[in-house]
Parts: sequence; structure tokens; C-alpha cells
Amino acid sequence: MSEWSFMIMAAGSGSRLGGTPKQFRFLGGRPMWEWSFDLALSLGIEEIVLVLPEDWDERLYPVRTREGLSIVRGGCTRSLSVRNGIASVRSNKVLIHDGARPFAKSSMCEKIMSAVSKNTGAIPLLPVKDALKRVSVDDVVKAMDRSGIRITQTPQGFPREGLLKALSLSSEEVRDEAEPWISNGGVIVPVEGDEMNFKVTTEGDWEMATYLAGRNSAGEIRTGIGFDVHPLVPGRSLVLGGVEVPSPMGLEGHSDADLICHGISDAILGAAGLPDIGRVFPACDNSYRDADSYELLREVVSKVEECGWSIVWLDVVLHAQIPRIGETVIDIIRNLDSIWNDGIRRVNLKVKSGEGVGSVGSGHCMMCYAVATIKNTSMGLHKAANPL
Repeated sequence: MSEWSFMIMAAGSGSRLGGTPKQFRFLGGRPMWEWSFDLALSLGIEEIVLVLPEDWDERLYPVRTREGLSIVRGGCTRSLSVRNGIASVRSNKVLIHDGARPFAKSSMCEKIMSAVSKNTGAIPLLPVKDALKRVSVDDVVKAMDRSGIRITQTPQGFPREGLLKALSLSSEEVRDEAEPWISNGGVIVPVEGDEMNFKVTTEGDWEMATYLAGRNSAGEIRTGIGFDVHPLVPGRSLVLGGVEVPSPMGLEGHSDADLICHGISDAILGAAGLPDIGRVFPACDNSYRDADSYELLREVVSKVEECGWSIVWLDVVLHAQIPRIGETVIDIIRNLDSIWNDGIRRVNLKVKSGEGVGSVGSGHCMMCYAVATIKNTSMGLHKAANPL
């Protein structure tokens, strides 16, 4: 068993940044928390614990299985989340790192690890360069002496048992693990921090992070495949690509059964490495009953753009025998292209007959196939969209 464990603290809501919780936002083609996982691997640490929110929904934010990784649900405060994580580790010493600090260097971590002993902890600190001011409740501004003031970073290293005891004796909520350690008489060894090891908290931080990550991944191109099928039934409206098509029969489904929007959504989500629409908009959720699939597609596009990807091209094949769709193909293409509001054509739609063969040919159903091409934009749009 290794002497060290590595804890990735990713149990926050990310409310200050908004949108998708930041630990799950894609940075350089992978969720931001995975940067910390790879850091732990580079240090030779085998036991890695990912602490996620207590209400984490795996359907919305899946975590891919990686060797050595275990998942622990946090609590309503950071202290409780850290306690939950520490309780699951077996090593004598632990590094605790914010999952929103993707650019920590292994060289700094090694200095922290070498400074930790049975009775001492170690944390990275940075000197304050800017002039400091204190503003009172009545807006009176006074100068502050910045000498001796340091900015605290992570990862922070501690002997496991000592930290667990310090946390159990602390009655107040803490901002980092050094606070209860110090308040209970623990010794801290300061280690020089790194300016690149900033915490992603605001939209400006996120844009800087995507720029830095994008220097290596900008221009990456991916493809994804989508497929959907729905039975034709009487008494339902036929909606294709957000356009209602005159027909005596429509498609049966939990939503409006717009299989073109469904196929495109799955293709885009697949290219971006995100879960399919069945997990993002589950049929067991009655809020999506008779939902407008065109609007759900808009949410999918926003989600993928937020992750730093742009839609380059969508090639779609609708497999249908009845009714005849040919006259509305142009309307469907135009409606789908209007999602981007930039006048650039991104959608190609072809309609193929069933030729009287199989379930499509007999008029029992329709099928749709879609291929999406997306490109990493490095800076991306990164707007604060509602999480899917």
C-alpha cells in the first residue's frame, strides 16, 4: 500500500460560475476534475478519491471508470466532504486538492509531500503582489500592510490521522484543511506556490483556463453518430426537425417524438463525449412528456458549446416510407440551421424510402441516422447555460 492517497475535492455546486458544475465542464476535451486525477498518477499515487456532491446525478454527469479511482459523496459543507473522503482512504498521508485547480505542477506537489511528517502538514503559499485595502461596512477605505500576507493554494498535505482528528475537533466551517490543523496546534511547513495553479471560480477564470488548455487541444476534430426510431401511429402530429409535417399519422413517443432532433442530439453529444439524450432527458421524468425536441436540441447545442466545441457539420438520413417528405426537406433544413442564428449552413438532410422492405417499408415506423462533426474552439463560447 502506498504511503500517500490523493483526494480530489469536487463536491461544490460551482454557483459563482453558473451553468454546468465546473468540475464536470469539459476543459481541453475532458472534465476538469480529470486534470487532478492525471496529476495524482504523475506522482505515482495509486489510491485516488474523487469527492462529488452529495446530490450527484450520474445520469447527467457520468464519471468514467479509471484504475485506482474511487468515488465518495460529500456533505453539505467542505469539512464534511473532506471527512467523508478521508474516511475512505487507507494510506498514512493524504494530499487534498481542489478539483477546480487544473494546472498544479507535480514538482510543487513533490515538495509538499517531502515536507509532511507525522506531526507537520505542508501547504503551497503565494505572496500578495497587489496593494491591499480594507473597506468597512460604511465604505470607508483604508490601506493594509501586505507584508507577511500569503495566498493559500492546494494540494495541501497532512498525516491522515492527525487531520481527521483536527477536523473532528473543529466546530466551525473551514475554507481549507490548514485552518483546523492550525487552530488545533498543528505545525505547517510553507511551500512556494505557483501562479499557474489558480482556482477556476469566475467566468474570467474559466476563459483563462480554456485558453491555456486549448493551446494543446485547439483544432481537435471529432465525429459522433446518432440513431433514433419511432413507430407511426394515428392521432399524433408528425414533427420532424421542429417542423410539423401534414400527415394522417405521427410518431409515438414520450416527447413529441421528433426523431430528427433526437438523432442529431445524440450525434452531437456522442462527439463531445457526453451522455445520450435518454440519460440527459430521461423518459421517466414526466417534465419531458410531450416536450419540444427542437428546444431540447437547442439545450444540447448550448451544452456542447459550453464545453468548448463548435458544430461544424451535421449529415442526416431520414428513412421513411410514408408520408412523402420531399417537399418539406428545405423547410426542415432551414429550421435546424436557425438554431445558430449566424446564417451558416451546417445541416444536410436526405430522405430515403423504405422501398417496401422491413418495418420502415411497411409504414410501421421511421428511422433516422445522423453524423455530427465538431471542432474544439479553445476559447469556445462558454456561456453559462443551465445544466442538462
